[in-house]
Amino acid sequence: MMVYVDSRTRDIANMPRGGPDASWLDRRLQTNRLEYLDRDDVDDLKRKVMDSLDRAGRRRRIGIHEKCARMALHEVAEVPRPKILELGAGLGGLSRKLLEKHSTAEVTITDIEPAFVAGMAAGDLGRHPRATVRAMDATEIDAPEGYYDLAIFALSLHHLPPELAVRVFAAGTRAAKKLLIVDLPRPPAPLHMVLLGVVLPLVTISPLQHDGFISSLRAYSPSALRELGRHADPSINVEFRTRRGLGPTVAVASRGQYQTSGS
Repeated sequence: MMVYVDSRTRDIANMPRGGPDASWLDRRLQTNRLEYLDRDDVDDLKRKVMDSLDRAGRRRRIGIHEKCARMALHEVAEVPRPKILELGAGLGGLSRKLLEKHSTAEVTITDIEPAFVAGMAAGDLGRHPRATVRAMDATEIDAPEGYYDLAIFALSLHHLPPELAVRVFAAGTRAAKKLLIVDLPRPPAPLHMVLLGVVLPLVTISPLQHDGFISSLRAYSPSALRELGRHADPSINVEFRTRRGLGPTVAVASRGQYQTSGS
């Protein structure tokens, strides 16, 4: 796949997670260290983190899957039978909510991790008449141009370095009319330091807090997301559905021929 490079931008691989305009302090609040979820030598810890995230997604008080499903369905509200692609689906909790909340949506559920794909295919998602479970890399989406009405990449982009995140923007906006990114926020640097200090004592005793601490350091700011989109293709527009703060970062990317007036 061809990735278009805007010669006006800096080398994307060296872009700070806080974006080209990141402050001195923000540029130091990042890491290349891998989370348990990104490693191949800690299967038990990886599974514990995945199970914890799935439980959090299903809890009524937190409701991550429910919230992400509502955001996704809002983006395709005018499409009678939307084709939706979930990238990095993990255990499939978000896709279950999409199928539950929309009676005609067709959902393709994907992940790069073979064990997660096998587990989803062997369970209720594999048997659902409107669901397709596939192994797929979010940076190389195997689908015709504009085939999906919406692609979703939820709580996953921060796992990727900028050069791979660019490819998600390129592939997602090619295969789908809209690419919905939901991810961890990157707070202003002084507040970020305080929050990291609160979590730090827990990282050695909780696999989930360990990964959460690293995730926070790897989260992209809105300006970084805009830069990733521009670097992938100058025609990509990135709109934000939330303001910068403690809530999740919610962005919608689309190419020129698919762009609408926002919703």
